[in-house]
Amino acid sequence: MTGAADTPLRAALRGLRTGLALPDDFPPAVLAEAADAARSPELAGHEDATDIPFLTIDPPTSTDLDQAMHLERRAHGYRVHYAIADVAAFVRPGGALDAEAHRRVTTLYFPDGKVPLHPEVLSEDAASLLPGRVRPAALWEIDLDAEGRAVTTRVRRALVRSRAKLDYAGVQRQIDAGTAEEPLALLRDIGTLREEQEVARGGISLNVPEQEITEHDGTYGLTYRAPLPADGWNAQISLLTGMAAARLMTESGTGILRTLPVAPDGAVARLRRSAEALHIDWPHHVPYAEVVRSLDPKRTNHAAFLQECTTLLRGAGYTVFDHGDLPTPAVHAAVADLYTHCTAPLRRLVDRYACELCLAACEDRDPPEWVLAALPSLPKEMAEGTRRANTVERESVDLVEAALLKDQVGAVFDAYVVDVKDNEPTTGTIHIDTPAVVARVEGGPARLPLGGRLRVRLTQADPGTAKALFTPA
Repeated sequence: MTGAADTPLRAALRGLRTGLALPDDFPPAVLAEAADAARSPELAGHEDATDIPFLTIDPPTSTDLDQAMHLERRAHGYRVHYAIADVAAFVRPGGALDAEAHRRVTTLYFPDGKVPLHPEVLSEDAASLLPGRVRPAALWEIDLDAEGRAVTTRVRRALVRSRAKLDYAGVQRQIDAGTAEEPLALLRDIGTLREEQEVARGGISLNVPEQEITEHDGTYGLTYRAPLPADGWNAQISLLTGMAAARLMTESGTGILRTLPVAPDGAVARLRRSAEALHIDWPHHVPYAEVVRSLDPKRTNHAAFLQECTTLLRGAGYTVFDHGDLPTPAVHAAVADLYTHCTAPLRRLVDRYACELCLAACEDRDPPEWVLAALPSLPKEMAEGTRRANTVERESVDLVEAALLKDQVGAVFDAYVVDVKDNEPTTGTIHIDTPAVVARVEGGPARLPLGGRLRVRLTQADPGTAKALFTPA
C-alpha cells in the first residue's frame, strides 16, 4: 500500500493532469448555470413513474448513478424497465454547461479523485438516480419473450424514484442465498437468457480479471478483480438497451452507432498461434467466441489467452448516419449486432445525444436541431475523449505500481507471462500476483515463455520518473 500523503505519487498524479492538459475546476459561469438547472430542471412532458420500485447497482462508493432498473415476469416472458438519468433536463443546448461538457467529453477517474463531465451539483446530486429522490429520466420499457429476445421497445420521459442503492457483491450474495426479492432475483434469469442470446448471435464478453486501484484510510493498493456473475448479468441489461436504441435509430434513419470492425485474418491467425503456445485447445471448426467462453480466468494460461483476446476488440469507434444510409461496418463485432452507447449520460457525452434521438424516434418526430447540429462532430470528440480516458486509466495504474515498488528495486518476484512481442521475443508483459502488478519485462537471454511462470527482478520503479520494469531473474 502507498499512502495518500506520498509526495512522489501525488506529485506524479498532478503531473499527469498537467501533462494531459486536463480541465481543472469548472468556470464560474458553468457552476452558476448548473446550480440554476439543479433548482429548476426542464420537466415538461415527464410522466409520473414513481410507483415503479427501481433499484441501482453500482460500486459501493459511486454517487453518479446513471441507471436504475426494475424487472418483472410476464405471462409470456419478461419486462425490463430501465431508467437512464435525463441529463438533457438540466443542460441547455448552446449554454456554458453544454460547451464545457463538449470540452470534457467523459468523466476521468484518478486514484485521488476524478475530473467529472458535469458539475457535482448535477452528476452526484440533482441528476443522479439516488435512492429516495424523485429524478427525471429517460424510461426504457423493453419486453422480452420467454427466451430473452426483445420483442417491443418504448422509451419516454418520466419522473422516477429509486428505492435502493445496491452493489455487485451484495447483489451476488442475495441472489446466491435465495434471499433476493423477485425484481432482483430476475436479474440472474434475464441476464442468463441474454447471455444465451449473445452466444446464439456470435457475440462475446471477455471475462478478463481487471487490475483495480483500491483505497483504504488514505492509502492506495492494487488488486485483481475477477468480474462476478452479477457484473455480467447487469452488463447484459445495458447491452440490451444499447442494442434496442440502435434499432430505434436505424428504423428512424438518423443516429450514431458504436461500431467495431471484424478482426482481420492476420489478427485471428496470431491469436491461434498464441492459443497453441498457451496449450489452449482451439479446433479449427470452433468459433473464437466459443473458445473464449470455455476459459477459466483463474488458470494462468487461460488468463494469458484472455489478455491476448483483447487485441481483437481494438478499433471501436462512433459512426454517424442519416437519411437511412447505414455505415460500413454498422455492427459492433463483439456485440454481434447493431449497438450504441446510451446508458451513461452523466459520465459520457454521446449518451445524451443518443437518448434524444431515441425519444424522437419513439414519438415519430424529427430529432431536435441541437442534436442534428452536433452529430457530425461527435465521433471525433468521442474518439479524443475515449483516448484521453484510456490514457488516464493506464497511466494512473502505472504510477501506483511504481509507488508500490519504488523501495523494492532489485527484488525478485514470481510472475507469469501474458504477452510476448512478435518481433522481440525477449520482451513482453508479465502479471505478478502480489502485489497485483502488470508490467513490462525485457532483456532475457531467451524467448519468454508465453503463459508460463517466470522469476523476474525489478530493475526500475519511480512514480513520475520511471515505470516499473523487470528482467528475467
